[in-house]
Amino acid sequence: MTREAWRLDGKHALVTGGSKGIGRAVVDQLVELGAHVTIVARMQGPIDETIAAHPGAVTGITADVATPAGRAAVIEQAPAELHVLVHNAGGNIRRPLTGYDDATIEQVVGLNLLSPLSLSRQLHPRLVAARGASIVHVGSVAGIVALATGVAYGAAKAGLSQATRTLALEFAGDNIRVNMVAPWYTRTELVASVLAQERRMNAIVARTPLGRVAEPAEVAAAIVFLTLPCASYITGQTLAVDGGMTIQGLAFDP
Repeated sequence: MTREAWRLDGKHALVTGGSKGIGRAVVDQLVELGAHVTIVARMQGPIDETIAAHPGAVTGITADVATPAGRAAVIEQAPAELHVLVHNAGGNIRRPLTGYDDATIEQVVGLNLLSPLSLSRQLHPRLVAARGASIVHVGSVAGIVALATGVAYGAAKAGLSQATRTLALEFAGDNIRVNMVAPWYTRTELVASVLAQERRMNAIVARTPLGRVAEPAEVAAAIVFLTLPCASYITGQTLAVDGGMTIQGLAFDP
């Protein structure tokens, strides 16, 4: 396989939630592989910091992709040809079902499921124009196994996994691949408060065969791999990047 199969030179990428955590790690790696990256985030400060770290290689859009106005801003400013689209923006409000009201359920599902579907639909002509594009959804193992993350979040991420399969079929004729990466606990600002609690951290590590949480760059590496030419025959797949958590049944000491 040629070196070019592991590069993205001259390609245009768009990453939602691209200024922090896993999204920022994705941006760093895409730039390292030669891509020009447009990042979308709600706060201008982190966008400016990311742009400053990659002079000439990153541009930013300040927008909330959970809103129609925010998505319209993305469509207005996105590149005319889009080779890589990473739906990383997401979030959660952890409650039992009886603790939700309708508005909160709609908020969580809207951000984690409806937003990426809407953006993929509206950006579809630009993905087609690239004559070979890749969409990667950033899901969660909460969409694969039952976790105490709240049913709205789990259902949205499970729906995103099914959307990955369905869109892979719909878009195959347009030379657009669609895949999903499903992380387990990753050391980001979003979960820092959870990981700081010794009881919870111990429970997470005990449930993970590799015995630790992920670093953002480890999850990003899987996401970026799926965008590369060398992954050209992979579509419709959900890849758990979870240290083995989802494959562990009942383990006994030897």
